[in-house]
Amino acid sequence: MLKVYPAIFHEEGGYWVEFPDLEGCQTYGSTLEETMQLAQEALGLYLATLIENGENIPVPSSIKDISTKEIASYVAVDINRYIRNNHSVKKTLSIPAWLAKAAEREHLSLSKILQEGLRNKLGL
Repeated sequence: MLKVYPAIFHEEGGYWVEFPDLEGCQTYGSTLEETMQLAQEALGLYLATLIENGENIPVPSSIKDISTKEIASYVAVDINRYIRNNHSVKKTLSIPAWLAKAAEREHLSLSKILQEGLRNKLGL
């Protein structure tokens, strides 16, 4: 789902960008190119969070309605890249019996340990 929002880029020893329609949605970069990439990411994460929390996505204003002496530009993002499906899925796995018994004795959650291990392995 492609979304486009107006943004204001400020030049101050680098660039920082804000989205007038999205309170608190902003980021900073060293170059204009880096800041545009980070702006896309900030926009995608902000909108994905609204969707995941069941909140309404604000209607973007027109860039013509923005009064600024700074750089005003549209930023586009595919929100689907940032939405995560957090529903649990059941997976079958095999571990040695002695390891399963040791985990049971310690009241360990194998699901939790597997999730933590996968996050670490994937760098998430």
